[in-house]
Amino acid sequence: MNAPTEPFTLNNALRQQVIEGLNGILPPHAVLHEVEDTRPYECDGLSLFRQLPLVVALPETEAQVISILKLARSLNVPVVARGAGTGLSGGAQPHPAGILLGMAKFNKILDIDVPSRTAKVQPGVRNLGISEAVAHLNLYYAPDPSSQIACTIGGNVAENSGGVHCLKYGLTVHNALKVRGVTIDGEVVEFGSEAPDCAGIDLLNLVIGSEGMLAVVTEVTVKLVPKPALAQVIMASFDDVANAGNAVAAVLAAGIIPAGLEMMDKRASQMVEPFVNAGYDTEAEAILLLESDGTPEEVAEEIEAMSRVLNGCGATAIKVSQSEAERVKFWAGRKNAFPAAGRVSPDYYCMDGTIPRKRLADVLHAMAEMEKKYKLRCANVFHAGDGNLHPLILFDANIPDEVKRAEDFGAEILELCVEVGGTVTGEHGVGIEKINQMCVQFSRAELDAFFAVKKAFDEPGLLNPGKVIPTLQRCAEYGRMHVHHGQMPFSDIPRF
Repeated sequence: MNAPTEPFTLNNALRQQVIEGLNGILPPHAVLHEVEDTRPYECDGLSLFRQLPLVVALPETEAQVISILKLARSLNVPVVARGAGTGLSGGAQPHPAGILLGMAKFNKILDIDVPSRTAKVQPGVRNLGISEAVAHLNLYYAPDPSSQIACTIGGNVAENSGGVHCLKYGLTVHNALKVRGVTIDGEVVEFGSEAPDCAGIDLLNLVIGSEGMLAVVTEVTVKLVPKPALAQVIMASFDDVANAGNAVAAVLAAGIIPAGLEMMDKRASQMVEPFVNAGYDTEAEAILLLESDGTPEEVAEEIEAMSRVLNGCGATAIKVSQSEAERVKFWAGRKNAFPAAGRVSPDYYCMDGTIPRKRLADVLHAMAEMEKKYKLRCANVFHAGDGNLHPLILFDANIPDEVKRAEDFGAEILELCVEVGGTVTGEHGVGIEKINQMCVQFSRAELDAFFAVKKAFDEPGLLNPGKVIPTLQRCAEYGRMHVHHGQMPFSDIPRF
């Protein structure tokens, strides 16, 4: 079983039907179809790939979303839902024959239940906006992607986003209790429950991370957690990335679960420090940021225990934040790694793969060899605690062949992640960026099972088509055309 036939049929008569149909649902200012109006929606945070949509629809109510999806279903027109557009895998790239459904106007916090420590929000609410709204209650929303100042909860649900505190507090899937959405048939569905558990099959964990392929999210209920009495961050320096990688494993093996455990290599630290002035050790080959939170007594004990482990693993220097301002500054450096890359390179390509923690050093050394192979620089920042890598490949799109080399470099990193027992994504999703690597990681039977799940929710295949799950034809073409290692990698994995 393959994905729906691409591309979808489009002609001027159908285009006019779509625009007229949307104008019957939305006010004129909420239907954009001129090129200059749709241009801002041509890509998400992955700007390597661009595509103008047929039309942009900007609903404000769930009733309007229902009507739009019913219209799309009746006309057999694709629909791509979009939040803030901060995604990094092309998941919100428009379909040329489809409706781009912008959910930015769904930006209200509907309810804050203090006794239950929950917040019910619309999908266009910013991630950081939830924490800001409940700060006076001494509560916050734990998942904190680097883009949290702008990214929205609907997008977080679509990609199962994490953040620097995901090791202790989990990803979106661990912090969302209930998701309400609309299927392509215009049916309102609810996944999960505000109670600790719900009856029946656990479909909540299916829809979180489904990248807009199953339903359009209209409402999310999330957990809130109390602010800790104290939080401190250790910055540990290492003269070898292998020692830093081994220290990550040693901290966790000691039974310590830091609130955050991040790693940056020398190039990343030197890139970030002039931008943020975070106080990073720019001479170290790698630095670790480890946060402890809780009561003052708990924090003091954990900081001492982590310092002991880090020293035993060869840390050359250890610095502990002495104020809340310094703690925030340490994290500001890590969270601003992406914009800092824009100061040292005309373009950058942010990757996202996950590996077993014990293979951190091996993979970092392999990526250093790839830098030589592709003649491109790579700065490494990642969630070391759960092995989620975010290599930043630096390139210049104005130089012939550098875009292709950057893409091939990224593809080889992802396939290496699979080879060492990891996966092609951690929190950015597959979108269009990693669809070829899905052919490497999964067998044909597994991919067909994914298609079967999509068909159960979206029988005509109109929601975000052509992404995430590769067809048999695409995998066959990738197998014939794409050679990264001198031979087709992982020949023992049955792909087709």
